[in-house]
Amino acid sequence: MYVLAVIEHRTRRIRILGATAHPTASGVACSARNLVMDLQNAGCRARLLIRDRDGKLPALFDAVLADAGIEVPRAIV
Repeated sequence: MYVLAVIEHRTRRIRILGATAHPTASGVACSARNLVMDLQNAGCRARLLIRDRDGKLPALFDAVLADAGIEVPRAIV
């Protein structure tokens, strides 16, 4: 089972974006759009999202966040 979750550093709030046995690129991108909408509805302003380089997170995931003004830096290995 794959769980996509985001932790807000300042508040320590955990947002569960979805869980599935078979993640798809379109499903992950949809979760990113839902996160952006949820943050806007809550009046939150995210500036940065740090993530791993798992192949299940497509470039579209980063593009959705970038369109919302959220920077996704490249992971340092």
